[in-house]
Amino acid sequence: MSQNTFQDTKTEFDTGSGKAQLYSLKKLEEFGYSNISKLPFTIRILLEAVLREHDDFTITDKDVELLANYNAKSPEGEIPYKPSRVVLQDFTGVPAVVDLAALRSAMKRMGGSPQSINPQVPVDLVIDHSVQVDEFGQEYAFMHNVEKEFERNRERYEFLKWGQKAFDNFRVVPPGRGIVHQVNLEYLAQGVFSREEDDGSTVVFPDTLVGTDSHTTMINGLGILGWGVGGIEAEAAMLGQPIHMLVPEVVGMELTGALREGITATDLTLTVTQMLRRHGVVGKFVEFYGEGLQNMSLPDRATIANMSPEYGATMGFFPMDSESMRYMRRTGRSEEQVTLIENYMRAQGLFHTADTPAPEYSDTLKLDLGEVETSLAGPKLPHDRITLPNMKKTFESSLTSNDPTMGFNLAQEELANKGTFKNGQEIEMTHGDVVIAAITSCTNTSNPSVMLGAGIVAKKALEKGLTVPPYVKTSLAPGSRVVTDYLEEAGLTDYMDQLGFNLVGYGCTTCIGNSGPLPPAVESAVKEGELIVAGVLSGNRNFEGRIHPYVKANYLASPPLVVAYALAGTVDIDLEDEPIGRDKEGNEVYLKDIWPTSEEIAEHLDSAIRPELFDKQYGDIFNSEEWDAIPVGGGELYEWKEESTYIQEPPFFVDMGEEPEPITPIDGARALVKVGDSITTDHISPAGNIGIDTPAGQYLMDHGVEPADFNSYGSRRGNDRVMTRGTFANVRFKNQLAPGTEGGYTTYFPEDEVTTIYDAAMRYKEQDTPLVALAGTQYGTGSSRDWAAKGTILLGVEAVIATSYERIHRSNLVGMGVLPLQFKEGESADALGLDGSEVFSIDVSDDLQPRDLVPVKAQKENGETVSFEAVCRIDTPVEIDYYRHGGILHYVLRDYHKADQEKQS
Repeated sequence: MSQNTFQDTKTEFDTGSGKAQLYSLKKLEEFGYSNISKLPFTIRILLEAVLREHDDFTITDKDVELLANYNAKSPEGEIPYKPSRVVLQDFTGVPAVVDLAALRSAMKRMGGSPQSINPQVPVDLVIDHSVQVDEFGQEYAFMHNVEKEFERNRERYEFLKWGQKAFDNFRVVPPGRGIVHQVNLEYLAQGVFSREEDDGSTVVFPDTLVGTDSHTTMINGLGILGWGVGGIEAEAAMLGQPIHMLVPEVVGMELTGALREGITATDLTLTVTQMLRRHGVVGKFVEFYGEGLQNMSLPDRATIANMSPEYGATMGFFPMDSESMRYMRRTGRSEEQVTLIENYMRAQGLFHTADTPAPEYSDTLKLDLGEVETSLAGPKLPHDRITLPNMKKTFESSLTSNDPTMGFNLAQEELANKGTFKNGQEIEMTHGDVVIAAITSCTNTSNPSVMLGAGIVAKKALEKGLTVPPYVKTSLAPGSRVVTDYLEEAGLTDYMDQLGFNLVGYGCTTCIGNSGPLPPAVESAVKEGELIVAGVLSGNRNFEGRIHPYVKANYLASPPLVVAYALAGTVDIDLEDEPIGRDKEGNEVYLKDIWPTSEEIAEHLDSAIRPELFDKQYGDIFNSEEWDAIPVGGGELYEWKEESTYIQEPPFFVDMGEEPEPITPIDGARALVKVGDSITTDHISPAGNIGIDTPAGQYLMDHGVEPADFNSYGSRRGNDRVMTRGTFANVRFKNQLAPGTEGGYTTYFPEDEVTTIYDAAMRYKEQDTPLVALAGTQYGTGSSRDWAAKGTILLGVEAVIATSYERIHRSNLVGMGVLPLQFKEGESADALGLDGSEVFSIDVSDDLQPRDLVPVKAQKENGETVSFEAVCRIDTPVEIDYYRHGGILHYVLRDYHKADQEKQS
């Protein structure tokens, strides 16, 4: 089909306030593509994007036809995809802006125009990852934590304000306004966009996005296509490059029935997460359908969509319907905008109704909402669901289990360990005591039903005279200021405060490891007894070492259940059959006595989501007194400061040639790390606190930074010197090359010397010795941390050989010029007898093709050679180009420079 025919799909429609144009999928169906109305909604939206952006150059006839002829049972091929916008948060956004600034500096050095490096699509950065829970349980906690946040991060914030001024299409939401995904859901999301085309017509198209946080998928609950990508991919999209993606399988999950009394959206989400993780949806889209959708609020849908990374899917999508429109109206979108959205979606066949037939899916599974039970997930992975009645016995069995994802491998004699909490009183602490109870994260604080439920639990508990033990660190960190408004209006704030759930900040806090220090008396008791203590949080992540280095057992739960476990003070309790405490008269109080009813929650729900609440909080979203007071310096180029410990020009583009070098073999390589299954990006990428005795800590002290001012790794993502030293240095990282150690250690070969991973890498670099990493299944699962790939390449690791990869991290490795290889089916490092002491040779050349079988030789110390073939997990032709250039940004820079030179000539 010709380009002109595809242009003929442009059709007029009624916006509700006039006429506009759209690229009609229905028209495409009239042209002979008869399957359009049976496509999954997500594929239809992707099809509209390639149809609209079709230029017969970057997006061709073949790309349109590939999606128009989509075969759900055996999808194949690759498409270039251009999202409408990009969303960043500050932990992942700062390094993205640093890279843009570095690209401008490099362009200047190459003789080009720095101003040509500029976002080509709208970009919003929300500062939400920097606040830490230093103070808690006090009225002044919020103000103190905000003051500390600005004090710690002032240099980063000055840099972001420079970026806001220097770059077009770039907005920054200041600290203390909310969590990026909730702000996106409640405010940033437009539903549809419009643009003027060369012929003068106004074209309307879907609001689509990618984000540098894996939980960008929360927006799928609103029927908006969006998912998490690595910072490297996001930067390319910002610069106008298409994201090249394999056409996905789409798994349909049918929902029927309704939730029973007392069951929360969190319980449903944890159930869905477990089901889909078991089913296997890594790298796939998931769409929800069925009559159960009619019984779900939009916040409930968003709670499920948020957890897509935890069930492994690229996204979990709910198509737009009348509930989506109600939510848009109730959150302050104008009637004109909502009418435009609905009219567009109906005209495109993208609006879901009760009688909409189910699309054709690659696979399906089914859940009756009425079968969902009260649940938690943990102690180390978000998809390890535990029903409430099984919680006590599951925790107790985990203490002695040697299962790396479920157990703590204690000896029998260690089960009786005790520690004494001494702080004006003495309390004996044991395994399972809850030391962190945090209502936090985007997942649940977007949902009024569970937030109001938490307030009702607090109210009922106080009325019965229950209190929280003094060793529990309690906190409330909502996803937006609207939450505190409706809790106040419902009369529940005072009850939360009295139990210690005072407002500590509007940010991710505990869920990303910004839980802050434990009180000294608690830390002392935990150390004394070598206790396995617990955190209970309403977040989406509980990976090892993430929440707090001294809190090894972490459980995800609904906000009301977080309050309940705070009251109980332990997870070693059966809350269904054992009392949570005693009332003022000494009578036993059970969870059922303080649990909210649906009727009680419903009393407050209508007032919880009112347009005026959202208008009030989002009317000045881009301003704050503290933010406005930060000075802005610099011009089109950032003035790099050698003395800065927060922002440094990364070495990626320094001394870069105008043309790429050919791909050559990797010879004489040594293994830097060898790890098992389910190694997360939290294990790889620097995150959490910076230890005094770590290479990063030593670097900071050498540069005059006191330990009290170290801040977190996340806050220093703009400094490659810190981040490289913290790569593979998670306190729970177990490198099989340094058995018996935890943290960033390895064995330096051939001397067999155990040293830090950073020091060993630098010694290898001095000898021009390339490095490899050996890994098991699901390597790189978790958040879309670009520094997991950046740190890898800066340590000198040129190839990773793993049994399997998580989607985003594999893409990020390629994006940084690291070769991802995968053992063939049935093979692994252990199965091949590789212990990591070998010298590796990888036979790649400039003829490398996607998914090639690559010969690898590993020579042992005794001269024996293990030869095998590994699958090249560079999956698409354009990724080969990225790898050849040394990374996607190198490719983009050379492309921009070439265009700039042609323009100048």
